[in-house]
Amino acid sequence: MWLNNILETIGNTPLIKLNKITKDLPCTILAKVEYFNPGNSIKDRMALKMVEVAEKEGKLKPGGIIIEGTSGNTGMGLALAACVKGYKCIFVTTDKQSKEKADILKAVGAEVIVCPTNVEPSDPRSYYSVAARLAKETPNSFHMNQYDNLANREAHYETTGPEIWEQTEEKITHLVIATGTGGTITGTAKYLKEKNPAIKIWAVDVYGSLLKKYHETGEIDMSEVHPYITEGIGEDFVPANYDMSLIDKFELVNDKDGAVMARRISKEEGIFVGYSSGSALQGIMQLKNEFKKDDVVVVVFCDHGSRYVGKVYNDQWMMERGFLDVKTFKDLVSGRGTKRLVTIDPKQTVAEVIELMKKYDIENVPVMNSDGIIGSLSESGLFKKILSNPEIKNELVQSVMEKAYPVVPFDTPVERLSNLISKETGAVLSKDDSGNYHIVTKYDIIQSLAK
Repeated sequence: MWLNNILETIGNTPLIKLNKITKDLPCTILAKVEYFNPGNSIKDRMALKMVEVAEKEGKLKPGGIIIEGTSGNTGMGLALAACVKGYKCIFVTTDKQSKEKADILKAVGAEVIVCPTNVEPSDPRSYYSVAARLAKETPNSFHMNQYDNLANREAHYETTGPEIWEQTEEKITHLVIATGTGGTITGTAKYLKEKNPAIKIWAVDVYGSLLKKYHETGEIDMSEVHPYITEGIGEDFVPANYDMSLIDKFELVNDKDGAVMARRISKEEGIFVGYSSGSALQGIMQLKNEFKKDDVVVVVFCDHGSRYVGKVYNDQWMMERGFLDVKTFKDLVSGRGTKRLVTIDPKQTVAEVIELMKKYDIENVPVMNSDGIIGSLSESGLFKKILSNPEIKNELVQSVMEKAYPVVPFDTPVERLSNLISKETGAVLSKDDSGNYHIVTKYDIIQSLAK
């Protein structure tokens, strides 16, 4: 039997056991994999619900315009509903969000406006304020406001909670969600607590968000708020969708650990997840000592890794932020002790260079004078020259030298070094903090990667 439209595929996502990353935990860890929704995230559920409620209440009229501030996923869910139901969409997002998210929203017909991240929610430039202003200025429009629209949490009370209860055969003991607007965790928790009040509801937050402090003290402490990189979770205010009485614990996860864990989930479990999913599982790993043998823990994986190919799944992006523990030039030469770099003077003869290469068993030698590194000689380059002219060994280095080796920072990653070394360029140089030169060749890189 066929479905009438794409919206009928929302929900009933699979619950998948994690086997490798969590193998040392005493309990069962099950992932509710929400990227099986048509918009590749859990936000499809609440987006459709918000549209249906707005229609029912007469706030969204035929041919109307949906306006929303979104990190990307809610916008996708709203855009799918708009495609089927005949609405237009204007979405406001922040410059923190991945380019892929904005491009995807445009692909499904939405207009996307990008606002600065590091401003107060009340600032007229914030994406909250811009969305609210556009709703006032745009005829026949409705601001969905996922943060304070209680249809958000109703969607999860009606769908996500019942699905998890049934899929675990009523055995769930813990629910873990990396939370932002509060709709998913509040709606799901309300349903599950009604079924079994003993179920623990744990929220994962990010450093820089005020939600954990608010949960524990009831105080909105703006000193807790600072910029963070993690997408889709944490807040610098408390959305109306929260019912903090339903949440038993908040756990903080930093930007790096969430990103690294997302990559591990994809690589080790074969589940290609987004940033917040990594944060959610990292929260579980930080709390692993609190689980018992018969516990059944459900963690919600909110969205798909395709939203983050330019960030979390981009090695360069990860390395620039110190999120990847990579070997650097410094690591490759650190085991050499105080060995001096062998260099040659441009006034030396080629024959003298050949003797140096034999003596020190090296193939690449920088040419250096009082001005610094000015060229190089390589065993392969000399071989070609001597074959064509045996008398070249009596010539001065300055007349036959090759171009100088690239000089890079001492903390340059090995992956970058490998891109610089080629058939024509056999080595790379760098200076340490004392101003001494060191050399790395292709053989150094091969040995480091083989370890």
